[in-house]
Amino acid sequence: MNRIVSIIIIVLLSVIFYAVFKEVSKSSKIKRLECQTNTTTFEEIFFKEPIKDAIKSLKSNNYEISSYVEYSKYMKSHLINILSKEQSDEKLEKIIEKYLDKDLNLNLNINKNDKKVLINYYVYENDKEDKGKKNKEAKLYAGYLMFEFKYNNKLVYKIQTDYMNLEASDLEERMDCVINSFTSLN
Repeated sequence: MNRIVSIIIIVLLSVIFYAVFKEVSKSSKIKRLECQTNTTTFEEIFFKEPIKDAIKSLKSNNYEISSYVEYSKYMKSHLINILSKEQSDEKLEKIIEKYLDKDLNLNLNINKNDKKVLINYYVYENDKEDKGKKNKEAKLYAGYLMFEFKYNNKLVYKIQTDYMNLEASDLEERMDCVINSFTSLN
């Protein structure tokens, strides 16, 4: 009888240990949404608690944008004549409009003291002639978007996603994936 109890305890502990190990060793490369599988995408959640408030702020049109575009330095830039910081911000604002909750906007009396979600991002143009590129795979994409979402001066969410077209025609699609990824954390 004692032998059976010992075997059951060992099996039970093994199952628990395996489940914990599997959960801890999950990769940050796991894709939560289909749009994240279209190009290389990494995301990281920093603070789960304020993230719901940050999403609520975004959906209630209570956000600020801080951005820049980093053009290639060694090769001729494809972006410099087709995308400015202002144009990029306009694209992002149009995308965010789709995620606004009209009911939330009506029910909230937003004042200047309310906490806003800060969307800090940049568009990076892949500089394929940069001697620091380590392998051929690093030259396959046209560039990437790096987004940080901050709430109450805390970084709550960060995501990086590649765009593939040199003329940045897929930029809006990638921005939409970023906003969708953020708002789906709710």
